[in-house]
Amino acid sequence: MVAGLSIFFFGYDQGVMGGVNTTKDYYETTMKFGHQAADGSPVYDDALLQGGIIAVYYLGCLFGALLGGSLGDRYGRIMTMGIGSAWAVVGATLQCSAQNADWMICARVVNGIGTGILNAITPIWATETAEHTSRGQFVAIEFTLNIFGVVVAYWLEYGTSFYGDGTSQFIWRFPIAFQILPLLLLAVVVWFCPESPRWLCKEGRDEEARYILGRLRGETGDDIGKAEAEFQDIRNIVELERKSASSQNYFKMLFGIGTGKLHTGRRIQLVIWLQILQEWIGIAGITIYGPRIFTFAGIKSNDVLWITGLNNITYMLSTLICVFTLDRIGRRWTLYYGSVGMGVCCFLVAGFSRLTQDATTHSKITGYGGASTFFVFLFTVIFGATWLTVPWLYPAEIFPLEIRAKGNAWGVVGWSIGNGWLGLLCPVMFNALNEKTMYIFGAVNVITIPIVWALYPESNQRTLEEMNLLFASDSIWNWEAEKNYAILKEQNPELVQAAKRAHSTALDPETGLPTGPARASRNMSLDVNALNTTEMVNMNHSGKPELTSKI
Repeated sequence: MVAGLSIFFFGYDQGVMGGVNTTKDYYETTMKFGHQAADGSPVYDDALLQGGIIAVYYLGCLFGALLGGSLGDRYGRIMTMGIGSAWAVVGATLQCSAQNADWMICARVVNGIGTGILNAITPIWATETAEHTSRGQFVAIEFTLNIFGVVVAYWLEYGTSFYGDGTSQFIWRFPIAFQILPLLLLAVVVWFCPESPRWLCKEGRDEEARYILGRLRGETGDDIGKAEAEFQDIRNIVELERKSASSQNYFKMLFGIGTGKLHTGRRIQLVIWLQILQEWIGIAGITIYGPRIFTFAGIKSNDVLWITGLNNITYMLSTLICVFTLDRIGRRWTLYYGSVGMGVCCFLVAGFSRLTQDATTHSKITGYGGASTFFVFLFTVIFGATWLTVPWLYPAEIFPLEIRAKGNAWGVVGWSIGNGWLGLLCPVMFNALNEKTMYIFGAVNVITIPIVWALYPESNQRTLEEMNLLFASDSIWNWEAEKNYAILKEQNPELVQAAKRAHSTALDPETGLPTGPARASRNMSLDVNALNTTEMVNMNHSGKPELTSKI
């Protein structure tokens, strides 16, 4: 519920500006970047100002994410969510009371900082409390609520558009102010939620961490041993990370300084570009500038808003597909089929939109326009089932525990860059290229397929503690990372007890940990050459196991 409230606000705040931009009082009287055409549709005279008001929000998100990452690693996940929700309330209040473009720009930055704080920490808290076997499903459900926020924003604006004669400030101020309600609720209920057990272990609060894990995983029946196995993995990974790398700030993380085999610089590049690609495959344009795309398809201005709202309902429902597929087919295959489907849709939307504008008969206009609209709907369905969730889940999974919140913050930085970049360029591109802008988005979809195949290792069905083994290879290529991971997993059994337990039927009746041949403890390492592969266990005269290694 708590993570859902945070993600709901995120979706609502993104979706609300699409309708606000079409409100006469907003673009003509208050912000002064456009005027109303004879047919009632908006004409944007200053596309740069229009895009700039949208883009500065993402600048705020960028700084908010970096702030949220630092707060999250230092003061905990719960404290940071409380701070983020309070900050966002201030930003939303400033937005809904804006009197001119300068005021709105400042308010958007403040609101963006609050959003960035929440986006940096909420996925981390969700993944750290979920089991590794259902982690993707858990986050996918949250993003159903994210798109529910988009849906609520659109339909609320559609309802307020009928208020008075259509020129009232209420039409755009009330939808912006509405987001304050879930933020206030979040600011209250977050303090009743458990802290992340992984963060507690990092801070040396082992008893609290073990208690919370027991409550989350269960301690009876088939659940016996789950919490203990996971707890031991977490403690071991804390020890290993502190031995493998020096303390990290954002600068050191970005360039991989002092990170050793943890390779945080590589992980940061992966999550930044995954988020940027998520925006450039076309969803940013369709979400914010959907009404203009439907206009290209020949739909009348009076019908554009409710059709956009209907599109977002199908978008929300499509996210449920990801709930059932993400943990079964994995992150990589989810991205593959999403890119193929969305690429085809982008090319067809552009083609049919041009045919609609060139058509000379009513039947052709209706036919081509209907086809273009269908592929816009299909695009959002495919995106909701694939690329919506993975770029948010992946950064929350792959970073070391010591800097996980900071690492996820870099993902939000990538999202902010991608959204801000497109928020600024979309009005310019659509004004200059019209429907041909969709060809650019289609081409990006094609490019993402080899990028994901070559550079992004699979995180599905692997514990958060196994991620350090997965990224320990000195090579950037996925196939080398998988080979290295297999060797390290065998060499470091102390780090994969929870993963082994999920596939083991032989458990110790007291601890619940996997049983098997006796193995001596050894120095954990992320270097495949640091451990001898020809170890053997002998028995000494007292009957105790003795490890003999040849180094």
